[in-house]
Amino acid sequence: MGTISMLIDGKARASGDGATFERRNPLDRSVATVAPAATTADAVAAVESAAAAFAAWSQTGPGQRRALLLKAAETGAAAPWAGFNVHLAADMLREAASITTQVGGEVIPSDIPGSLAMGVRGAAGVVLGIAPWNAPVILGVRAIATPLACGNTVVFKGSELCPATHGLIVEAFNDAGFPPGVVNFITNAPADAATVVEAIVAHPALRRVNFTGSTRVGKLVAQTCAKYLKPVVLELGGKAPMVVLDDADLEAAVNGAAFGAFANSGQVCMSTERLVVDRRVADAFVARLAEKASKLPLGDPRKGPVVLGSVVDMSTVERCNALIDDALSKGATLVCGGKAENTLMPATLLDHVTSGMRIYHEESFGPVKPVVRVDGADEAVRVANDNPYGLSAAVFGRDIARAWAVANRIDSGICHVNGPTVHDEAQMPFGGVKDSGYGRFGGRAGIDAFTELRWITIQTTDRHYPF
Repeated sequence: MGTISMLIDGKARASGDGATFERRNPLDRSVATVAPAATTADAVAAVESAAAAFAAWSQTGPGQRRALLLKAAETGAAAPWAGFNVHLAADMLREAASITTQVGGEVIPSDIPGSLAMGVRGAAGVVLGIAPWNAPVILGVRAIATPLACGNTVVFKGSELCPATHGLIVEAFNDAGFPPGVVNFITNAPADAATVVEAIVAHPALRRVNFTGSTRVGKLVAQTCAKYLKPVVLELGGKAPMVVLDDADLEAAVNGAAFGAFANSGQVCMSTERLVVDRRVADAFVARLAEKASKLPLGDPRKGPVVLGSVVDMSTVERCNALIDDALSKGATLVCGGKAENTLMPATLLDHVTSGMRIYHEESFGPVKPVVRVDGADEAVRVANDNPYGLSAAVFGRDIARAWAVANRIDSGICHVNGPTVHDEAQMPFGGVKDSGYGRFGGRAGIDAFTELRWITIQTTDRHYPF
């Protein structure tokens, strides 16, 4: 069990009233973490700390910001986190370090004689970052790194489901030597989330919000931001389709599907949530994928390496079991896996899924995946777009021009031809459309999101006025 602290103005803090909340291991219900349950006064203190630090940090040279971000990347890599999460998170810090000298602008031709007109980007102010539990290191770092690179200060609200991991990220920034108040960290009890977030968003010094999480909660965050006219970047839920055309390399498609569908037990915003397969190759594709999926190691990750570990809690199990029951009752076929009794859920495939079944439309956010059989590329596109989400997608086909044409017709912020739906790189513009949110993280798109664009002129000659 670990007990963590918040960080406000460079100092470790308990909550103002001493309240805490617990995070329990979903497998054995033991207490994993005890964290402070922030009050609204704590939240306001974090914003005011960031606001006080903003004047100096926003004027810090890009070289110094770059050096600190690079140091945080190395600090993070040396911590006991492993694998993809920490490597991509370190890449995100290095990418953020590289953009410190790209926060610039342009000279714009003016119709006024002697007027030097410029569009100049500068730091916006205090940024609130809210990250989820499912890829805690990647998404926690993403919520912080680009805003800092652009000269903003940050209040990072840790997830109620992984406060200790998010606390380690903040430790990495603190150990790297960021000045007090530049990065602040608060945690809250689940019941207090809305109150704490509104207290932060309402503060006049708060200028930007970024949120990664469910569409349901994202809509609530967007409503709060709209109430106070605060811009927000939202990266929300998904129902990512992977289209398998009739000319696809089936081995490549199966490998991409297995990774996209079952990495992190399907608990990724980009997870393959619908396998849209041309009927002419569906039998072979489903048989191969089922064989691979049924052999994926399942177990307690504390006892050895596995592909499928525990899902986050029993609500995921209950939701996925209900989706399986609904699909089977309406004519779907269970190909492998099945219902679970605890949070160790097997890789599960449901074939012959149709639009009348819940799993056709609803995000499982677990290792239960539907196969929808289609006739031709046009029907594949229609099915791929037949949902309110639009984050990631994939198309597999040997005819690259044809696959590219299909990819261009899919409504999503991200689409990969002959690659899995689960893919991220620090420099890429990452985000969705429709109910998957708006705005983009990553690279130069992140600069646009976390800076203000100002029009500034210098009159270099005498100016003529009409009166």
